[in-house]
Amino acid sequence: MISSQLSIKTENKPGTLARLTNILTKERISIRATTITTAGSFGIVNLIVDNPRKAFFAIEKEGMEVNIKDVLAVLIDDEPGGLNKLTNLLFENGININDAYGFVLESHKNAVFVVAVDSIKKAEALLEKNGFTTLDAEALATIEPFHYSGY
Repeated sequence: MISSQLSIKTENKPGTLARLTNILTKERISIRATTITTAGSFGIVNLIVDNPRKAFFAIEKEGMEVNIKDVLAVLIDDEPGGLNKLTNLLFENGININDAYGFVLESHKNAVFVVAVDSIKKAEALLEKNGFTTLDAEALATIEPFHYSGY
């Protein structure tokens, strides 16, 4: 299954992220994963949300520069070598990873690694053939990471 990632080009200044989260809150959109990178006065916020199309239009309507692209959210084992299996499979089949980040769902059990690749359909078929599970926006929206009572 293919998921969607929003990439928002933002100014690197106080309040910019709050502006973005205010937009999503107003539209009742939940963030499932995020990365933020900056370079000087600008940054990129990558988001996985429960309703990517609705989020895209809400962010765009507010005048923020936003793009949406297909990504693969791959379920992997949270153990040494779990990510290695995925990256080597893609490498051995000539698929380049352009952007990636991950998060643990349940410690020592499973994690999700999000990848933007240059051949998404080829990668999706390859992963499925090799027993990997990919998650779409709906599946990502229903993920319940483990709850650690020690927080």
